[in-house]
Amino acid sequence: MKVLCLWYATEDEINYIKGALPPGTEVVAPRGEYLSRFDCAYSDVEQLVIDADAIIALSVPEGVLEIAEKLKLFCWLHSGVDDLRQIGAISLFKQRGVKLANNRGANAVAVAEQAMMFVLALAKKTLLKHEAARELHKFFPLYADEYRSAMLHGRTIGVIGVGNIGSRVAKHAKGFDMRVLGVRRDKSRSVEYVDSMHGMDELHSVLRKCDYVVLAAPNTHETNQAFGKAELAAMKPSAFLVNVSRGNLIQEKPLYEALTTGRLRGFAADVWGRYEYGRAFPIGYSRLEIQKLPNVIGSFDQAANADDVLERYIEWGTQTLVEFASGRPLTREVNLDLGY
Repeated sequence: MKVLCLWYATEDEINYIKGALPPGTEVVAPRGEYLSRFDCAYSDVEQLVIDADAIIALSVPEGVLEIAEKLKLFCWLHSGVDDLRQIGAISLFKQRGVKLANNRGANAVAVAEQAMMFVLALAKKTLLKHEAARELHKFFPLYADEYRSAMLHGRTIGVIGVGNIGSRVAKHAKGFDMRVLGVRRDKSRSVEYVDSMHGMDELHSVLRKCDYVVLAAPNTHETNQAFGKAELAAMKPSAFLVNVSRGNLIQEKPLYEALTTGRLRGFAADVWGRYEYGRAFPIGYSRLEIQKLPNVIGSFDQAANADDVLERYIEWGTQTLVEFASGRPLTREVNLDLGY
């Protein structure tokens, strides 16, 4: 079996993957200069991909999958696969019978921690008070609405999408003595630390009860642009919204209007909408510059940029390769019809 790493893997990474696979397995990677782990030039892998049986990838150069005619397994070192859908990879895999696996859950710890950081930063007006401290400025009058922090204790948080990330958000929220409401596709599957689980048809009734809402749902045809004017209207004006899923889950114009009219107290996101055409990982941005609003805080796709995450990506991806090589079911195989 030949395995191709679609990034400029180090010798240690190549040896780690090879050491876990059966003797005689060939593991190859491109050689070249790069600025990012997501860099991978077509010219550097053109000859390597033609006879590859399996690909383990951080990104996808344009044209590579089309010439990978022997490919049987594509191991995507990310949680979501919507990037692959955008470039036509899912359709291609269906046509050719290629198995797809992802790394769902590999970054769950880091992303859930980022979500709780956003919840706390919004509630405690962290940026506002940090800038005031830099200027040695004291807020007056004390306890005025515009300066007073919100509390987590005893409040209700809604977790929309209770998978690997959402379930950890629920666990962290319980550490702050919060009431946790979950919304997921299959509400019959209970999750520890979630006080009550609800289906998507109950979303609006859940939103009306929440002081904080965290979006952690996968980006599918059903969830894309699903959080719009009606959902924002269902939320309390005093509530905060946090998105650590995909930017395109939320309709931008209704979000902007809610944040600028007092309809929504605050918003935080690590993910932003994608509007231009492109391959995997196009740059996203807010056309209305929501990130500049005074009641908004954000990071730009940095939640998974944390200690241990890259190593876990490679470790879990290697586990998938081992399962495939031994003929075992793939723990993290993606349903090509559902998209997760």
